[in-house]
Amino acid sequence: MCHVIVTCRSMLWTLLSIVAAFGELIAFMSSDWLVGFPRTPDHHRHGSSSAPSSAAGEAYRPTLGIYGRCVKLPHLQRGGGVLCGPYAVHFGEIASGFWQATSIFLAAGILLLCAVAFISVFTVCFQSIMKKSIFNVCGLLQGIAGLFLILGLMLYPAGWGSDKARLYCGAEAAPYRAGLCSMGWAFYTAAGGTALTFLCAVFSAQAEIATSSDKVQEEIEEGKSLICLL
Repeated sequence: MCHVIVTCRSMLWTLLSIVAAFGELIAFMSSDWLVGFPRTPDHHRHGSSSAPSSAAGEAYRPTLGIYGRCVKLPHLQRGGGVLCGPYAVHFGEIASGFWQATSIFLAAGILLLCAVAFISVFTVCFQSIMKKSIFNVCGLLQGIAGLFLILGLMLYPAGWGSDKARLYCGAEAAPYRAGLCSMGWAFYTAAGGTALTFLCAVFSAQAEIATSSDKVQEEIEEGKSLICLL
């Protein structure tokens, strides 16, 4: 018989697990990891890596992601003339070997997080799998995912010395030095999602304790199939 067990701690863990997974996924797909120095559409088209003059026209700041970018082209009218999309069609076209490694580690971590987020929805009905606590198993997976994410974020700044990064950040850009660029929201979202992942890994133990408490067992012995506890 399936007992639906809902507690504040288990539901909070489920919610945080889903937020961490979606946050990391959105950050990985975004082009806002690096925000380049101000330039005009013509300046970017010519491919110069020095700061533009203010007389060249209305300046904007392009953005560069791990495999995508957003630039402004003068002949585009829709979306304010901003074109966003992948600059790397194939994996080997990613700007730096460090960014290729970053994409592998982040993808592995996100895959684990998405799996945990999917499983967490069903923990209200199933609290164990093969006689093991599903919360403990998910917490372990989240810990492993967090390690993958940390490795990816540590390797990412090493790719700032690539030719692609210098095009956006100037000739001063080098590994672990962003030059004229600033960090975009996607990097901070990925960092925040990594911290939240470790928090979820720790909090999974509390969710397991809440769903296996004496009060829950008493409710089960009384024959209740829906158990809601604070």
